[in-house]
Amino acid sequence: MAVVQIQMNKLKQEKGFALFNLGFRPFFLGAAIFAVLSIASWMAVYTSYSDIQISNIIPSQWHAHEMLYGYGMAVVAGFLLTAVKNWTGVQTPHGKPLLVLFALWCVARVLFLFGTVFLALAALADLMFGLLLIVAVAHPIIRARQWQQLAVVSKLLLLWTGNLVFYLGCYNLINNGMLYAINGAVFLFIGLILMIGRRVIPFFIERGVVHLVVDKVQLKQYRWLDISIMVLFIGLFINEIFIHAAGLSSLLSVVLFALNSYRLYSWHTAALWRVPLLWSLYLSSWLINFGFLLYGLQDLLDIPSILTLHLFTIGGIGLMTVGMMSRVALGHTGRDIRNTSLWLKAVFAAIGASAVFRIIFPLFSMQNYTIWVVTSAVFWIVGFSIFLVIYAPILCKARVDGTYG
Repeated sequence: MAVVQIQMNKLKQEKGFALFNLGFRPFFLGAAIFAVLSIASWMAVYTSYSDIQISNIIPSQWHAHEMLYGYGMAVVAGFLLTAVKNWTGVQTPHGKPLLVLFALWCVARVLFLFGTVFLALAALADLMFGLLLIVAVAHPIIRARQWQQLAVVSKLLLLWTGNLVFYLGCYNLINNGMLYAINGAVFLFIGLILMIGRRVIPFFIERGVVHLVVDKVQLKQYRWLDISIMVLFIGLFINEIFIHAAGLSSLLSVVLFALNSYRLYSWHTAALWRVPLLWSLYLSSWLINFGFLLYGLQDLLDIPSILTLHLFTIGGIGLMTVGMMSRVALGHTGRDIRNTSLWLKAVFAAIGASAVFRIIFPLFSMQNYTIWVVTSAVFWIVGFSIFLVIYAPILCKARVDGTYG
C-alpha cells in the first residue's frame, strides 16, 4: 500500500512552545531522554554501582521491559499518532489530551527507574497509557473507515496484552509471564517495522534520492514477496511464543532471511548511501535481516541467544527508531529533510558502534564481555545525547512554516 499524505487544513499559529501540538513531539523527545537515562541506570545496576531494589523479577528483565515497553512504545506512539493523522485526515490527540497521554507514560517510566518499589503504580499508569493509545490510534482509523489500517491497531493490542502479561508475571499470576512478554515484544516490534517499513522505506528512498540521480528511481515491489514474508514471520512468532516445535523456528528464520534479502536488494539504489536519513533506515533493515539469519543458525553455531536478541534490538529497533525519529521530526516541523545536521551521522554511527560492541566483539572475545557491554552502553548514550542536542529545540519549537502541528 502506498503512503497516503493528506493535506490538513492549515491553522495559523503564533511562534512559541509547540511540544504538545502533535504526537511525535513529546514522545520522540521523551524516548530520547529515556534512552539515555534508562541505559545509564541499567549500567549502574549491571556493574553493581547501584542498589536499586528489584524484586520478583531479575534485573535483566527490568532492563528489557523498559527498553521495549518504555522506549519502544514511546517511539511507536509518536510515530502512529502522527502517521494516522496523515493516513486518515482525522486529528489525533493534541494539546491537553496529548499531555495526559504523555504524562501517563512518564509516570510509569519514572516509577520504574526506582526498580520495583512502586510496581503497582507503575503498572497502573503503564497499562492506562497503553489503552488510551489504542483508542487514540483506532478512533481516526474507524472514523475514516480505513479498515486495512486496523492491522496496526491489532499489534498495539498485542503489545498491550504483552505488557499486561509482564505485570501479571511479576505478581506470579502467570508462570514465566515476563519471558513471554519480553520475547513477544521483540517479535511484535520487528513485525511493526516489517509492516510499516514495507510502506515507507521504498517511498522515502525514491523521493530522497531524486535530487541525486538523473533518472527517476522506481524501486521494485512484489506482492507475493510481501505476503510470503508476512506469513513466515507470523509462523515464526507463533512457534516461538506458543508452540516451540523443534527446528521449525530455525527453518523459518533462514527462509525469512533469504526472502527479505531479495526484498532489500530490490529497494537498493547506490544514491541512498549519500543520504544519512536513508542509509540509517536501510542499514537497520539489513541488521534485522541478519538477526533472522543469526536466529536460524544460533543452535547450529552455538551462538548465545543474548547476542541475537541485541542484534534485533540495538541494531534493528534502535537504529531504525532513531533514524525514523530523525526524519519524521524534520518533515513534520516543516523543515527540509535534505538539510540535516552534520552531527546526525555521528548519531547513527554511535548507535551502529553500540551494536558492534554488543554483538560482534563478544562473538570473538567472551572473556571481555563486561567491557563490551559497558562500551556498547557508552556509545548508545553518546548517540542519543547528540540526538537530543540536535532535536530537542526542533521538537519544542513551532513549525517553521507557521502551520499547526
